[in-house]
Amino acid sequence: MKEEKLLNGEVYNNIKESKMSETVKGFNDYTGKEARKRDKIIQIIRNIFEIYGFEPAETPVVEYEEFAKGENIADQAVRDIFKLQDRGERKLALRYEFTFQLKRISQNKKLPYRRYQIGAVFRDEPVREGRARQFIQCDADIVGSTIRDEAENLRILERILKELKIDSKIYINNRKLLNEILEKEGIKKENFKDIIREIDKLDKLDEKEIKESLKKYKAEKIIPIFKKPESFFKKYDSYKEIAELKEYCKNFGVEVSFRPYLARGFSYYNGTVFEVWSKKLNVAICGGGSFLVNGIQSTGISLGIEPIFLLADIKPDNIDFLVISIGQEKKAAELAEKLRKQGKKTIIMYNKVSKALEFANSYSIPYVIFLGKEETKKKKFKLRDMKTGSEKLIAESQLIKELS
Repeated sequence: MKEEKLLNGEVYNNIKESKMSETVKGFNDYTGKEARKRDKIIQIIRNIFEIYGFEPAETPVVEYEEFAKGENIADQAVRDIFKLQDRGERKLALRYEFTFQLKRISQNKKLPYRRYQIGAVFRDEPVREGRARQFIQCDADIVGSTIRDEAENLRILERILKELKIDSKIYINNRKLLNEILEKEGIKKENFKDIIREIDKLDKLDEKEIKESLKKYKAEKIIPIFKKPESFFKKYDSYKEIAELKEYCKNFGVEVSFRPYLARGFSYYNGTVFEVWSKKLNVAICGGGSFLVNGIQSTGISLGIEPIFLLADIKPDNIDFLVISIGQEKKAAELAEKLRKQGKKTIIMYNKVSKALEFANSYSIPYVIFLGKEETKKKKFKLRDMKTGSEKLIAESQLIKELS
C-alpha cells in the first residue's frame, strides 16, 4: 500500500515537473538571439512610428467581454477571444487587438489623435508557423483621418519593411467598392458581410470551395467580376477613392497595386483596406484600413511580430565587450562604465579567465578586455578579438577615442 502511494506520488511529481517545463500550446518563451532580434524589430518599428508623430499608449490586457466583442461578434478574431471570469463573476476577455480600445482612449482628445501601441494580444485560434496564441502587435492609428493619412500610413509600412529588409508588395481596395458591386448585382444587403468574407478568401482557398459557399446566398455569379482588370472597375463611383489614394501615394513615392477582392477580416472597415504581402512567401504579413471610432473617420496600420520575425533580414544587437577583471575590480568597474557611456553593451566577469572566455564564445561577444596587475601598471589593457584570436595592448584613452 505504501509502495503504491509512493509510486502515485512519483508519477504525480513527474507530471507536475513536465507541465512546469512546457509552455501552453501557442505561448512561447524567447531568449538569447531570438529575443534580441525581436527587440530590435520592435525598436525599429517604434522609432519609425515616433518619427511620423505618433504618441505611445498603453491599455489593459483584460477588458469586459461585452466591450471587447463590440458590434462585430461575427468576426473570426472576435469569436477567438480568450474568455475569463474574476472572483466577482464578471465576464472578462483578453484583448485580441488594440483597435476596439481606441473607443475609450481617444475620447476628448484633440483631433487628429495619432497613437501607436506595441504589446501582446491574444487569440484562441489554431497555431501555425508565424501565428501563436499570444503575439506582439504593433499598431499606429489616426482618429480623425483623411485619404491623405492613409497614403502616409502606407509609406510608414513600406519604410518599416525596407528597414527590416523584407521584400514586399502593397495591395489596396475599398469596402465601399465591394458593397457597390454587390448592390448592383442584386445581392441582398443582409448577406453583404458574409459574402465579402468569402470573397476575401479568393487568394487563399480554391475557387470551387468559395463558389460552393456563395451558393447559399445565390451569389456565385459574382466571382468572375473579381477577375476583371482594374480598368473595368473605373465605372463604379466608389473606385474614385481608390484612384485618389493612388495619387496621394505617389506624393510619398509609394507603389501600390489594386486587388478587387481584398476585404480584410474585420467587418468594421468602412473604406480603404490594404495588405502588405511578402514576395518571398506570397502571404500577407501586415495590413490595415479605415473605420469609425465613436463616429469619427479613422485609419490604422497593424504589424504582427511573428511573421516579420521569420522574414526580417537583420542581425540582433549583441554584447560589445566582456571585461575580465583579474584582481582589478575598481579599475574594471571604471572602464566598463566608460564603455557604457559610449553606448557599448558591456559585461564584467571576475578572475576565472577560462570560464569568462567560454562565456564570451557562447554569447558571441566580439571583444574581451583583460585587466590584471601588469595591464594596470602599464596603464594599458589586453584586447582580444574573439573572432580572429588576435590580441594587442591598447591604452584606455585610445579605445575610448576610437569609440567616440
